[in-house]
Amino acid sequence: MRGSRTYVLAAAVGALLSVTVVSGAQAKDDSAPMTPRYQPEMVKALATTLGVSEDAAVERLDSQTEQQNTLASLGKKRIATQGAFFDKAGTLVVNAPDAKTADRIEDAGLTARVPARGESALNAIKAKLDAQAARQTPSGIAAWSVDLQSDTVVVEVANDRSAGARAFLKQAKSLGKAVRVVEGKQQLAPQALVYPGSRMTFNGYLCSVGYGAKDSSGRQYLVTAGHCIEDLPDLYYDNQHFAKGERTRFAVGTNSVDMGIARVDSDDQIATKVGTYGQAGTIAVKGSKRAASGAALCKSGQTTQWTCGAVKSYNVTVTYVDQNGGPDTVVRGLGSSSVCTQGGDSGGAYISGNQAQGMTSGGPTNQKCNGSVNSPGSSYFQPLDDALSYYGLSLNLG
Repeated sequence: MRGSRTYVLAAAVGALLSVTVVSGAQAKDDSAPMTPRYQPEMVKALATTLGVSEDAAVERLDSQTEQQNTLASLGKKRIATQGAFFDKAGTLVVNAPDAKTADRIEDAGLTARVPARGESALNAIKAKLDAQAARQTPSGIAAWSVDLQSDTVVVEVANDRSAGARAFLKQAKSLGKAVRVVEGKQQLAPQALVYPGSRMTFNGYLCSVGYGAKDSSGRQYLVTAGHCIEDLPDLYYDNQHFAKGERTRFAVGTNSVDMGIARVDSDDQIATKVGTYGQAGTIAVKGSKRAASGAALCKSGQTTQWTCGAVKSYNVTVTYVDQNGGPDTVVRGLGSSSVCTQGGDSGGAYISGNQAQGMTSGGPTNQKCNGSVNSPGSSYFQPLDDALSYYGLSLNLG
């Protein structure tokens, strides 16, 4: 997209490419309607999921925000925590290392408990499973993650026929009751899809556009799923070049992290609003504060468009199968959600309220969303805050 005009590319691929022309000063329009606190479709989806009114859904989102702000303030007071999660009633439950700290958390207005293990211990247990997977890829083990609510590490099994899977499960069972094994899960795969001439395309493949960010010198980047730019390709939108893959931490058949960045062309930019495919306008990105487990979450992607659900957990490791016949790949550091996605959604933008959360990584291989905003399903995403920190970037805000 070379030329004298400035193009704006939507962070979600569904928005149209447009030309921005600015001339002269712009007066503030005081008659413009107030922007709602939350994206209306997110409110509708949450209301449907909970079986409550939209007003009650807004109250739930307000409560989530207030509780998460209080949680953030605990760190400033040097009150140690061991993770937190929203229960089904919308209460943020904070894990405390001991009873004295639990009392301080309760005094701050939050619900506290002292778990048998807590986040640090669970992360250490999961690290042992990660190490086993690094030694021998556990083909057939779909995912393993820290589940704060049950205070266990959950291992999801698609099949246990491979030698790697059997060795992995032996290690898991040796860790006792801290590990919970769940059978009957689907295999997982990255959700880039071979599909001609659509959305963000590269070398005959496609993904969905994620978030724009900049480095300390102001250079502009697209933050995306690493498997979307594994070979550092040229990226196209509407058949026009807009970015070039620069760095990725994903490689088929290796112990990977699904994050990567592409350098955006100097005459292009990534919009600071997430498109909703006509569901409810666009959502301005105001930050990248990580949402707690159980928080409402929506995703924009070119295949399933605008779908919503909730955060499940973080620090998830998965085994992805290569649908082109290549070796399986272990990917660590993901978030999991009940948001439905399909092939081609990879790289697409997850957002909670107005806080950017991450980019689609993968999901069950045979999953089919039903076309509704709150379609049943599941997916995995690369947390945005981790990618920004790793690459030393700051998110572009709207």
